[in-house]
Amino acid sequence: MAKQLFYIHGQFTPEYENFVDLPGNVLVVDDLHIAAPWDDPWIVAGLTSSIIDRLTDNQYAVVLPRVSGDAETALLTEAGVLLSAEPFSDEVLIIDTSLAAPEEAAHRVREHLRSRARHGGADPFSEDWDEEDDEGEETLTARTRAVLHLALQDLSDQAWQEVSTLGDQPAQRSAGGLFGSLPRVTWNQDGPWRRQMARAFDDLAADCSSNAEVEPRSTGEEMALHLGIARAQELKHNRPRLVRDMVAGLPEDRADFDWDACSDVLFQDHDVLMLFDNSLDGIEEPDNEIHQSLGVVNLPPHDWFTAFDPEQARDPDRGFRYP
Repeated sequence: MAKQLFYIHGQFTPEYENFVDLPGNVLVVDDLHIAAPWDDPWIVAGLTSSIIDRLTDNQYAVVLPRVSGDAETALLTEAGVLLSAEPFSDEVLIIDTSLAAPEEAAHRVREHLRSRARHGGADPFSEDWDEEDDEGEETLTARTRAVLHLALQDLSDQAWQEVSTLGDQPAQRSAGGLFGSLPRVTWNQDGPWRRQMARAFDDLAADCSSNAEVEPRSTGEEMALHLGIARAQELKHNRPRLVRDMVAGLPEDRADFDWDACSDVLFQDHDVLMLFDNSLDGIEEPDNEIHQSLGVVNLPPHDWFTAFDPEQARDPDRGFRYP
């Protein structure tokens, strides 16, 4: 690695200086020894981000291997990608800690691990977290459910309007809109695909209104629920009078409007959110190495509406809100 970053007399190469924002200190992570069951790319990414956070307050570059080899080296490579490392060469990945992307990626890794911890196991980032604290506490309280229902209805209205407007035209982030805000792997999907996405909001809204268990049954519903939670937060913040009227008469609970807890508890994982990370382009493809190592499923857009569990699939004859 040193040969790629430095000249023999110790100066940085121009290629390296142009690659990072603030060339200076360098942390090289090139050797890993980790035993099962901790040999997991998410855990290695969490460990690496923790080291980065604690080592120094200065901005510096973190260099990781980008080579095929033994399983532990592959874990470092996968962890680097999860932390938004950029390829510097065929053999090296670099995380530039002076940029925002690695910090956002580290937050995503921590949230993923916390989500897994809530389904069993210890939270590696909290010494005082106690799983018993959450026992018996309803996350989706009556007031939370009501606001989430309103948010999903709002998104459904927007989705169906855009279904009519866009037809089969590609969506564009620059044009705004709901479908333009989805990961770019979906932008070229056609009208029938968007109708299914719009129906995902309707299905989840129906679950909220019927007091059924709110649990996304497909990748499309996972995305719809993520967007629904984000819209519910916006409504609570930006339209307090509307929310106050909506929840009037419903019982209060200390867990009301705990949207972070909703994001943790209502999902088995947050894999679909990786599609927003441009550094992970191609992760939706089954032959992608990171896809295979993480065991993600149904990320290609054509699989978004395939039920995770066929026994819990929606009624295929339920139809659509609009013909």
